[in-house]
Amino acid sequence: MLLHSTMKDWFGNVRGDVLAGLVVALALIPEAIAFSVIAGVDPKVGLYASFCIAVITAITGGRPGMISAATGAMALLMVTLVKTYGLQYLLAATMLTGILQIFMGYLKLGSLMSFVSRSVVTGFVNALAILIFMAQLPELTNVTWHVYGMTAAGLGIIYLFPYLPIIGKLVPSPLVCILTLTAVAMFIGLDIRTVGDMGKLPDTLPVFLWPSVDLSFETISIIFPYSMSLAVVGLLESLMTATIVDDLTDTPSDKNRECKAQGVANIASGMIGGMAGCAMIGQSVINIKSGGRGRLSSLVAGVVLLIMVVYMNQWVARIPMAALVAVMIMVSIGTFDWRSIRNLKEHPMSTNIVMIATVIVVVLSHNLAYGVFVGVLLASLFFANRISHFMYSESKLDSETSTRTYCFHGQIFFNSSNKFLAQFNFKEAVSHVVIDLSRAHFWDITAVYSLDMAVVKFRREGAKVKIIGLNRASETIIDRFGIYDKPDQIERVLGGH
Repeated sequence: MLLHSTMKDWFGNVRGDVLAGLVVALALIPEAIAFSVIAGVDPKVGLYASFCIAVITAITGGRPGMISAATGAMALLMVTLVKTYGLQYLLAATMLTGILQIFMGYLKLGSLMSFVSRSVVTGFVNALAILIFMAQLPELTNVTWHVYGMTAAGLGIIYLFPYLPIIGKLVPSPLVCILTLTAVAMFIGLDIRTVGDMGKLPDTLPVFLWPSVDLSFETISIIFPYSMSLAVVGLLESLMTATIVDDLTDTPSDKNRECKAQGVANIASGMIGGMAGCAMIGQSVINIKSGGRGRLSSLVAGVVLLIMVVYMNQWVARIPMAALVAVMIMVSIGTFDWRSIRNLKEHPMSTNIVMIATVIVVVLSHNLAYGVFVGVLLASLFFANRISHFMYSESKLDSETSTRTYCFHGQIFFNSSNKFLAQFNFKEAVSHVVIDLSRAHFWDITAVYSLDMAVVKFRREGAKVKIIGLNRASETIIDRFGIYDKPDQIERVLGGH
């Protein structure tokens, strides 16, 4: 069974994975160079990292078909470290990032994705689509009309080529776009910006090396804050991207295995002179849209990337940026969840606020972690508020025995505890009070404290209190933290009051 699953992951879609890998490799080159520039390091640092991370996550990752490499979100976190301490400290921080990610994988932090609501994922996707499009604007600003013409032609090829009989289904249209526009630019001799204008491509293979920094507490204290930030942001972006690819392919993935794979890849990247990286939603969408589904597509992308930049760099340098801009605009259009605009009228206001807040924070800060954090926080607050409204009570008075029975329904926790207390009439002259909790559930210490206060207040008024109907989970937390049936603790808490 395991062998069959492994063979399917690797060889279940050979033609589609190989062709998609070629497209991704071509699209990775300018982005890896751009991210190196952002981080303040030589272009080869980003290119070596993209090769290494793509290959290793292909083998060890938990999400077949997902592309990981050097990313802008990670590059932004490296700027200060590189500027202050230099490249060697960045390599050491990259390796420590990997170690932390492996540790997080063993702690099963990948399971935390279950706390990220659909509205946050939608906001994350839409924000990334906007950022991908915005990243192309510098290539379309203050340029000649040739660039606009080439970009428009590229989009035409991407969207129209699939309609051609037979061949339109066999070859990915983004690959046709890149090859065609490169050939046209070279044949006509167009003077437009190319990949070579972004930076010098490496002409040697990477070699294994150990960062030349002292392995001391001082070094660790310098790189640890950066490594922790890189580890968290890298895993967050990787797990969010894995969730999106899960949806696009309608297949599951192992998030905890992906955490460990990202860690192994970053350790290896630091050891060959590369920067830290993570999953790339843009390249992953290119891969899926081009027919990639298995691990082979990521492996091909990494290997072909290295071969092209080292052995074919003269040809790669002549690829017009307009061709890659067209591909990335296609990615932006394909990534954006257009249904979310239509759903604004149908979805609850709280869901819309979470989605829009996530988009705004990510776009303004260019930090995915901030956006997701805000989205998850808002979603949690809205959920807690909504659940608290489902808690209500019924009460009845037995005049003969002077007994008031309160029957509670719903969830009692920190946000509904005040409402729970407000249901009682502590000034009512009754001899007995029964609190029926058979249809309620206590979740936290705040809820237990509210129950304690209710019992104590009734006893002050001279009523005898009986609690019935507790389920096992509620009874456990009340027995552990409750004090209403522990006279010595009540005295200690209330003191002389």
